Amino acid sequence: MTIVFMVFIIKDKKTAAIEHVHDCCGQGGNEMAVTLQQIAEAAGVSRGTVDRALNNRGRINAEVADRIRKIADEMGYQPNRAGRALAMSKRSITIGVIIQAANTPFMEKVIEGAEDAKAEVERLGADVIIRKIDDFDAGKAVAAMYELKERGCNGIAVVPVDDEKLKATVDELADAEIPVITFNSDIEESRRLCFVGQDTYQSGRVAAGLMADILPASGKVLVISGYPAAYGHKNRTKGFLKEFAMLREDMQVLDVQYAFDDNRMAEMITNGMLKEYEDLTGIYLAASGVQGVCKALNDLGLADKVKVISNDLTAQNVQYLEEGKIRFLIGQDGYRQGYEPVMILFEKIFDGKEPEKEFAYTEIVIKTKYNLA
Repeated sequence: MTIVFMVFIIKDKKTAAIEHVHDCCGQGGNEMAVTLQQIAEAAGVSRGTVDRALNNRGRINAEVADRIRKIADEMGYQPNRAGRALAMSKRSITIGVIIQAANTPFMEKVIEGAEDAKAEVERLGADVIIRKIDDFDAGKAVAAMYELKERGCNGIAVVPVDDEKLKATVDELADAEIPVITFNSDIEESRRLCFVGQDTYQSGRVAAGLMADILPASGKVLVISGYPAAYGHKNRTKGFLKEFAMLREDMQVLDVQYAFDDNRMAEMITNGMLKEYEDLTGIYLAASGVQGVCKALNDLGLADKVKVISNDLTAQNVQYLEEGKIRFLIGQDGYRQGYEPVMILFEKIFDGKEPEKEFAYTEIVIKTKYNLA
């Protein structure tokens, strides 16, 4: 049995970030404001550390602060340029952000990224309004989009679901010259400006490849997803099912179950399936619910027998990974998913700069208990 990992070689963060800024600015082209996040990536520190170094606020090591300022100079950072230009143009820029499933552990990082981007563009003279919806609810998302439109938002970023009314609302806003960016989840065939998030179909394929390698001959596999209308959940499930069927013809995948990001529901599903299928040997979670699954396996004494693969490097999931209750975690950059949509919209509205790509995919990260550090 062989497990194959794909390794990607990249340039060091400082070189890559500086080259990215130079490429974006170009010779004689439209300049793009260098952001604190780009400087943070180049320096290998947090965005907050960069903020403290450049604005002389809070405690920070003098040597680190000097290094950050040097990198900022090399990248052409001009903190007051955009703010002055915005004030001179007397333009009002307001950006709306709608985050669904905001009460899930993964979305904490997404919200952190959005809040940091909000702080950054508000220092440049814009406003950002963040709306949080606890679950996935198309009606609430549509209502929030209309509310933000009425409040004068020039652009909106939204975590959507696959819903015709929501799609029509995105198109309606585009007609009104209010660009919409989808993040974390997407709406196919809509007129949204771009998508920021994980390639969820590919993530499901990665999970299938890992599961196929670690399971014994024959047996059954269970897929527990989140919401049927959630684009990311659906895509992960599709990718997993198609890839696993090709890799392991000797195994049966049971009907997909939906836990609606609820641990109690995931626990009930796992208990029921394990009682019905004694040869169940693998569980893939395409969304939240790991805590419920692990509790059911632990209570039944099957944590060693049933292999679990899930998503997202939340604190609870990492603990389960360290304890061996989860075999693999497939991570995605939640912070970037919250941060980039705000910055892309600001540059679009202020400078007229179009996104570099239609799909700004975040990295697919494979973690085991041996490479968490």
